[in-house]
Amino acid sequence: MVIGGGIAGIQASLDLADRDIHVYLVEKDPTIGGKMCRLDKTFPTNDCSACILSPKLADCAGHPNVTVLSYSEVVKVDGEAGNFKVTVKKKPRYVNMSSCTGCGDCVNACVLGGEKAKIPDEFEYGLVNRGAIYIPHAQAVPRVALIDAEHCLMISKGKCGKKCEKACMKGAINFEDKETEEVLEVGSIIAAAGFQLWDAGIATEYGYGRFDNVVTSMEYERMMCASGPDHGHIKCPSNKEDPKKIAYIQCCGSRSEKKGWKKYCSSVCCTYAAKQAIITKEHSDVQEDIFFMDIRSYGKEFEAYIKRAESQYKINMHRGARVSHIEEDPVTKQLTVNYTDKDGNAVGAVYDLVVLSIG
Repeated sequence: MVIGGGIAGIQASLDLADRDIHVYLVEKDPTIGGKMCRLDKTFPTNDCSACILSPKLADCAGHPNVTVLSYSEVVKVDGEAGNFKVTVKKKPRYVNMSSCTGCGDCVNACVLGGEKAKIPDEFEYGLVNRGAIYIPHAQAVPRVALIDAEHCLMISKGKCGKKCEKACMKGAINFEDKETEEVLEVGSIIAAAGFQLWDAGIATEYGYGRFDNVVTSMEYERMMCASGPDHGHIKCPSNKEDPKKIAYIQCCGSRSEKKGWKKYCSSVCCTYAAKQAIITKEHSDVQEDIFFMDIRSYGKEFEAYIKRAESQYKINMHRGARVSHIEEDPVTKQLTVNYTDKDGNAVGAVYDLVVLSIG
């Protein structure tokens, strides 16, 4: 059994399956793919993330030795190495997986969908909204709709006219679906649990959640992605205009003794900030500044990648600069980034958009 359906869990499952070992791949989210399916490109080659991941998703879904258990969680493990009994909880989708074709007719019929949509889309980190019945994203595996029971008017209040059910030509909607548990016998368990993004709201001095134009690195990744809400056209959230100046603040949530922050380095922020700055520069003539204590770019050719961002793409690197706080102009929504430079001088620089590198 592999617990976690991100890229690590997928690759582990395929490696085992290709050796004629049957694998149960358990993922708590409705689809497999993890954080990687949200990325635009990967460093240091800037290869398309989906081009790498999508074939593996398809291989996993179609492999005779892989059983994908999405929207499921391991709740109990008994036994010993070579003889485990694992209890897996399967959450209700309210959609029959064997009947659903992923056509999207139910999504279009939902009374809470379309222009009326007010439910934050988890896949897009809340940058756009969705309806109560939805398919998580275009490359979803499995490509099956599910109903958000908390917001569905039929499930929570018993009213809505069952528009989605009437729209489904396959009769896949099942409002009576229930949570189930299954006990699986396995010989070994691989934990590929992935990572959890740091809550940028803890850094109140940076204004995340209060200032419209302060976004996290993963939100920005979706903003710059061709498959994202704005199809790769980067806009300021406050007015949907093109930013002329963007600041990237490193070590947000890490390398600090502050309450709620992590004391260690995430090891990836420096390189992905450079990646985001490079890709942004390739699409628009924008001034970009990266504020950091020091560069910690681990991996083959990573240091050269950072140097290329600075020399070839003319991205401004502010070494030894730790940002103290951010202020917002209530009228223009522009942001003043206050920091101390390497010479100890207090500086305030104005930007249209600020990206917090949260690990």
